[in-house]
Amino acid sequence: MADAEIDKPSTTGPAADAGLLKQAVREAGELAHAMFGTELRKWTKGASSPVSEADMAVNDLLERRLRSATPAYGWLSEESADDAARLGRSRTWIVDPIDGTRSYLGGRHDWCVSVALVEDNAPVLAAVYAPVTGEFFFAALGQGTTLNEQSVRAAEGTAWDFSRVAGPKPLIERLAPDSTGLELHPRIGSLALRLCRVAHGALDAAFAGGQSRDWDLAAAHLIVQEAGGKMTALSGETILYNRPEVVHGVLVAAGRDRHAEIVAQYRRLPPA
Repeated sequence: MADAEIDKPSTTGPAADAGLLKQAVREAGELAHAMFGTELRKWTKGASSPVSEADMAVNDLLERRLRSATPAYGWLSEESADDAARLGRSRTWIVDPIDGTRSYLGGRHDWCVSVALVEDNAPVLAAVYAPVTGEFFFAALGQGTTLNEQSVRAAEGTAWDFSRVAGPKPLIERLAPDSTGLELHPRIGSLALRLCRVAHGALDAAFAGGQSRDWDLAAAHLIVQEAGGKMTALSGETILYNRPEVVHGVLVAAGRDRHAEIVAQYRRLPPA
């Protein structure tokens, strides 16, 4: 897209952006679903990250829909070359066309389309759509979270039911030694979907190991936050987006009281 076109002022506002996001993510999810289970060209990027022609097709659709309507906004996607111009934009779309590509290619259901609009390093709009299971999460800053148009809330309290906790088992066992030998929630291939499960109370807490990226997190972050939960680094530090470095460390999402207890437990641990 030409720089002159990107520099045109956007004619959209918050309500229009929300409608645009919902429509684009739903359309992207339906495209991904239509290609799901078919013979796809696939390859590996980096050391071991799978990608397929479906990832690229969904990415192209989202870029066409979102960037054409909001040419003044930045763009950061897992499947697009990074453009440093995003750092000069007050608003940036952060996109994972198919989060959980291994699950997608393996014929499993735990994958989704995840898109957030970030303003000044924090998400203000978010949509996560899992077409196979029919789950459409949406959040707008200050307006709560919905799942399929119904308001949802994170589970309250501070206790952990380990069958309702998802994430790397060694990390959880270090935080809570009494969890050793217990069965955690089955693995959820999409990190965004894992975190979103906190927003409607299906999980008490969800963890992410190191090396997650902006596109894995930004939409789920707002969805958890607007559902009355909290998501931060395990140390309690705020997660910031659309910065030069998009890689993040170990993270936790939970209802606010439980989140505070988990962070406190982490701070009490001796150095690893």
